[in-house]
Amino acid sequence: MYDRLQAVENRYDELNELLSDPDVVSDAKRLRDLSKEQSSIAETVETYRHYKEVTAGISDTKELLAEKLDDDMREMAKEELSELQTEKTELEEKMKLLLVPKDPNDEKNVIMEIRGAAGGDEAALFAGDLFRMYSRYAESRGWKVEVMDASPTGIGGYKEVIVMINGDGAFSRLKYENGAHRVQRVPETESGGRIHTSTATVAILPEAEDVEIDIQDKDIRTDTFASTGAGGQSVNTTMSAVRLTHIPTGIVVSMQDERSQIKNKEKAMKVLRARVYDKFEREAREEYDANRKSAVGTGDRSERIRTYNYPQNRVTDHRIGLTLQKLDQIMEGKLDEIIDALILEDQTSKLEHLNDVE
Repeated sequence: MYDRLQAVENRYDELNELLSDPDVVSDAKRLRDLSKEQSSIAETVETYRHYKEVTAGISDTKELLAEKLDDDMREMAKEELSELQTEKTELEEKMKLLLVPKDPNDEKNVIMEIRGAAGGDEAALFAGDLFRMYSRYAESRGWKVEVMDASPTGIGGYKEVIVMINGDGAFSRLKYENGAHRVQRVPETESGGRIHTSTATVAILPEAEDVEIDIQDKDIRTDTFASTGAGGQSVNTTMSAVRLTHIPTGIVVSMQDERSQIKNKEKAMKVLRARVYDKFEREAREEYDANRKSAVGTGDRSERIRTYNYPQNRVTDHRIGLTLQKLDQIMEGKLDEIIDALILEDQTSKLEHLNDVE
């Protein structure tokens, strides 16, 4: 571990020198990339340097205790040694976590796609409930939510809603929401009062920038058509809706939320870029997961990750066996308790893998 920490510190010093190099300063992209890399390892370097100061302090205090001291000085030295050893242990645990490989997408914005699945109208209503839950959660963290496209039903739900969530670390927290969500409740449309089970799926995609994935114009087929509203009625007689097909992967994105064809195409390109990037990311991750199954899944959209039981005011996350009797609060966007538990489980799993490798 210490060899790796020293290597990180050496790289940090190297980056300091590079960032003052006139050739780097004049290259905006390289300057941005190196600055980002330096920022990403700054906390690790600061912690490691503090650790070295603490270990040096322990060594000095032990040497002091080996000398002839009066009782008061000896007691003070013993107390200081105890405090330094406790701090050393805490710093070692922190450094282990800091060495856990970071997800390069963690600081990115999110494109979230919510769809009603099994359950007809009730599934669409639940999709709408999830959309409101995530919107409130985003608001509580100061993130901006923009609806990219939506297919509302006549009773207040959504067949599908696609939103962009902009904010610091949005992907790092929302990526655990990827999967199938199950609801158990008496539907508003059910007169008999029987509990139904329905599902909605949530897809969390990191926003991909042009520099990260190169999509050639020749690889995209663009079709235009008239926008339609709920139930299929025409809401726009102009050909403003856009359908983009990425020919190499077969990924298709349709967008009709805006009245402008240009704006719909811009939004569709953002979603298309994110979906293509996500496809390549998931393919690369499959090989990794084949060797080490993650305790907290973030890739399989068919995986049932959570159940929302309304009669018992209960939410259960099946990946980590967490059950909370706080459904009413969670549906108001108070998701931090669940997400924090998922992050802790994920970090613990990665740390165990890191220790196995070492």
